[in-house]
Amino acid sequence: MGRDPRQTSRRTGGEDAEESLRELPPWMRLYFYGMHGVTLDVLLSSFQGLLEHRDPKLVGLSSLYLCILHSLTHFALEKIYSQKRCFAGRPAVFHLVFYPSVYIGLQILIGNIDTLTEQVRLVSCTQLAVHYALALYFSQVFHRGLSKLRYHPEAEEGSHAGGALALPAFARFLFFGMHGFLDEVLFTSVFSLVETSDWSLRGHTSLWSFLMYGSCSLVVERLYLHLHFSRGWGTCRRLPVYICFIYTWEFCGGLLLRQFDACSWDYSHYPHNVMGLITLLYLPGWLCLSLYQDVLSNVLLRIRCAEEGTGRREDSGGVNGELEAKRKTL
Repeated sequence: MGRDPRQTSRRTGGEDAEESLRELPPWMRLYFYGMHGVTLDVLLSSFQGLLEHRDPKLVGLSSLYLCILHSLTHFALEKIYSQKRCFAGRPAVFHLVFYPSVYIGLQILIGNIDTLTEQVRLVSCTQLAVHYALALYFSQVFHRGLSKLRYHPEAEEGSHAGGALALPAFARFLFFGMHGFLDEVLFTSVFSLVETSDWSLRGHTSLWSFLMYGSCSLVVERLYLHLHFSRGWGTCRRLPVYICFIYTWEFCGGLLLRQFDACSWDYSHYPHNVMGLITLLYLPGWLCLSLYQDVLSNVLLRIRCAEEGTGRREDSGGVNGELEAKRKTL
């Protein structure tokens, strides 16, 4: 009996869609690694400040130098993680001894590079315990989750390719929240450089900013998808909607946090401010971020989360693992 042309067409289309899925490009992983590292810096420093000063503002610190170092060290850790197949039959040795040792060594190196002092900075037992816990998080959660992500250059909203689904809303919320940390650290560090010639490029943000940026960007993304794809609005028509929503969100969020003395910003000394919570002085910055938000949304539309059984085999690296998976499906 002859084959049904429609079945052949569907099979060919599915195979083409699966072929188009690929690992995240190196530049994308480096970008995410730097953002993720800044997030960890902010989390740890804000919790330390909370324990020491009981400050509800939950202000955390990082720097652009640390962002670059995190990108490079995360990239190196990715290569280390891919070598776990060398510990076949001894996974506990890799996850509990080898990987944590490499991770802790890199973190100590980062700390000493960041301080730029001649003396080697000692690490306390508490810091070692925190680094070890983070190493377990990286080996058990972070790398496994990231290995399921695929890049589909021609993906569109709502498409389903090669057994992979679009990123869920919660994952996008986490991404936008972390990106908000990066935005604020970048802005405050550059602002300090211009105002005080501070070349340490240290910036600050607040843990509350994670919730505000994550939720606000998620709504702005939905606005972009609706206004651009459904209604065909151009950038010039969308921007006023973005700006109005962003200012409203910042004002309401700041007003709520101020009731608990947790608002980390005050624009009272800037012109054209409203109750010190929003200011038109930052309008150019919000315009730039709104434009960049559309770029990020387009990138996230092309990232897919592989379903169980369709992702890269953890014990097989790169192309070899993908070829082996394809042979099993034939």
